[in-house]
Amino acid sequence: MEKDLIVDKYDFPSPNPHVKLSLVTYLSDGLKVKGMLAEPRRPGVYDGFLYLRGGIKNVGMVRPARIAQFAYEGFIVFAPFYRGNQGGEGNEDFAGDDRIDAFSGFELIRSHPRVKNKRIHVFGFSRGGVMALLTAIHYPETISVVVWGGVSDMILTYYERNDLRRMMKRVIGGSPKKFPERFEWRTPLYHLDVLNAPVLIIHGEKDSNVSVDHAYRLEKRLKTLGKTVESHYFKEFTHYFPPEINREIVTMVCQWMKNQI
Repeated sequence: MEKDLIVDKYDFPSPNPHVKLSLVTYLSDGLKVKGMLAEPRRPGVYDGFLYLRGGIKNVGMVRPARIAQFAYEGFIVFAPFYRGNQGGEGNEDFAGDDRIDAFSGFELIRSHPRVKNKRIHVFGFSRGGVMALLTAIHYPETISVVVWGGVSDMILTYYERNDLRRMMKRVIGGSPKKFPERFEWRTPLYHLDVLNAPVLIIHGEKDSNVSVDHAYRLEKRLKTLGKTVESHYFKEFTHYFPPEINREIVTMVCQWMKNQI
């Protein structure tokens, strides 16, 4: 399946000598979409890790050092750029049909020959939080989900981010008042009843990009549904954590994922 999905694969300069990076063109819903693959150079099999970026277009683009960081912790990592980015076909539509790019990424990483027992974890940062939850809802066999500074409610994003409203109206076709069903379709809070995977929430309480209310709403909904959820809130941090703290949390997150059965 990996070979069926991958159209092109080229080596990409890696910031970590222990991690191999590749720039990948893969098929998603008939489109040629770009993404990046990170693999430990050390032989062996590893859990799979689908990294779902935030932002839109060039804002929040996948950083090679970031996915190399997770691969170094012992994962085969794939990070879709989403359609329409970095030379990929189609147009990104903010957790609309571009969710299929995440689903196809899940299929790609699951079929990787070095992924152990098809164990796939899904990680979402910022807008990627919505993508991660939607992916885990679509794939009940997902081993775990991590939402770091993640969006959980697209309607809340519309109202709290004045700077994004014009883009959201353009991409989604209007406001939540005019098209509530389009925003609800993009909001995983309405669909969590079928989620099987345990969820880990990481969020800075001073986050002004994605308010901590997203995390609170997600945690509350998961608990109401009797789902497994663990949360870590950081009073002193915003959307981005200091490098030293970031590294500590990455190690913690990776160990948590590996501990999931």
